[in-house]
Amino acid sequence: MKLTFFLVSALIFVQNFAQHTNVLISTANSPNEPSIFISPTHPDTMIAASNIRNYYLSYDAGFTWTEHTLSSTYGVWGDPVIVADTTGDFYFFHLSNPPSGNWIDRIVCQKTTDAGQTWNNGSFMGLNGSKVQDKHWVIVDQNNNTMYCTWTEFDNYGSTSASCKSRIMFSKSVDAGATWSAAFSINETDGNCVDEDETTEGAVPAVGPNGEIYVSWAGPDGLVFDKSLDAGNTWLTNDVFVNDFTNGWDFAIPGLGRANGLPITKCDLSGGLNHGTIYINWSDQSNGENNTDVWLVKSLDGGITWTSPKKVNQDNTETHQFFTWMDIDQSTGYLYFVYYDRRAYTDNQTDVYLAYSVDGGETFKEEKISDDPFLPSPGIFFGDYNNVAAQNGVVRPIWTRLHNANLSVYTAIIDTSLLDYSSSPLDTGSINITEDKVFKVKVENYPNPVENTSYFSFKLHKKTSVSLVIYDAVGNKVTKLVNEPLEYGKHIFSLKPKELNMSYGMYYYVLKFNNKTVKQSPFIVE
Repeated sequence: MKLTFFLVSALIFVQNFAQHTNVLISTANSPNEPSIFISPTHPDTMIAASNIRNYYLSYDAGFTWTEHTLSSTYGVWGDPVIVADTTGDFYFFHLSNPPSGNWIDRIVCQKTTDAGQTWNNGSFMGLNGSKVQDKHWVIVDQNNNTMYCTWTEFDNYGSTSASCKSRIMFSKSVDAGATWSAAFSINETDGNCVDEDETTEGAVPAVGPNGEIYVSWAGPDGLVFDKSLDAGNTWLTNDVFVNDFTNGWDFAIPGLGRANGLPITKCDLSGGLNHGTIYINWSDQSNGENNTDVWLVKSLDGGITWTSPKKVNQDNTETHQFFTWMDIDQSTGYLYFVYYDRRAYTDNQTDVYLAYSVDGGETFKEEKISDDPFLPSPGIFFGDYNNVAAQNGVVRPIWTRLHNANLSVYTAIIDTSLLDYSSSPLDTGSINITEDKVFKVKVENYPNPVENTSYFSFKLHKKTSVSLVIYDAVGNKVTKLVNEPLEYGKHIFSLKPKELNMSYGMYYYVLKFNNKTVKQSPFIVE
């Protein structure tokens, strides 16, 4: 029998069929291509977005959301990307549709300084006559808040003319998104404009430990990598070949109008064993057109050499795993992946899976995180990506779902105490107690620091006597949250530091089951 304990910062009643609570964010405006980001200063604050102009605000760690639509005089036309800087200000990047310009003729950046309550009209980059600017992504350098953006520029989107090219563009902002540098191309080999395998696409930038800028993309040369060591002023003369994009990045998934396996680039900045490692995640059909899989490679030498691909999804079926995204929790160096998965079905029914690696991508574990499968329809556009955010032990995937011909966007409250981190050298939170059976207990301090209200939540698999007591730094008891036998199931107890006159400083809690101390851990009250 397993008993798990964890700390979260908010709660609503949501029917929970999977072991990670699924939360419906929105069904309005046919949402797809979702993006999500967790505030680095207030981890309860999260902003998400979806096509074409939808954004969503949560101030309780993703348990509840409010729906909104974005506007700008430049127009808002999809490909939403949400990021935040170290001050906690958020940015919404999107394509344009200006009334007096050309459709998607620039990349627009809109900023909020009040956690999404209001947004400015925006700045922009990449305007180049009638050329199309598309499929951007952004990273913030946590050392200086410089923002780097990479994307694809099309001479003439959709053209089959040999004279029309696509290229990977770069621009940066050193003033919190107010202005952007003149855009220029960084790729060695241009692609075509067909928006298929021979087009250069999928540029997702990452920042290295010393301010390096890393980016990979797919195109005529397969999967390639580029980097800058001087804040984006100069780039490699020759792009580094990483891997063949077997059968291309633009492939067919039954039930979808279109699909892709475009890469995601990330770098470990955790200060741990894999600090500085660069990772590239993608999906392809190297095992056959009826067997899409999710892959990962890594570089330990700044992108000069790359490992052979390792399969992230651990099934041995000939089914489809697709629309992958990854993130790194920089507090631990753990890797998290989200993707659609059809291993359990012979038709087009689709689940959502979370995979994770605690050893630098050497091994992977995974589990289904969606409550129920859905059945996509080729006539309903699903977008080009899903997303996942991981920060300080908080993991929030986001994905598009179809039900009764209606699109929706979901997240899952990932209970990391239920994930198996046993192969990690950082796994010091498991304590075994011998009773009738063994309880495995893992405690996650979240949020830490605590400002307003937190909720201690734990799940019992049988009736158990539980004691949870809060002490100050010198051992004085502050309050007893629970001291009684509790039945099977989930139990939640709130802590409001201000009501208890808990001043700023260090406190700790002691958790006991059947009078046996199984965990005591510090936390900070702001």
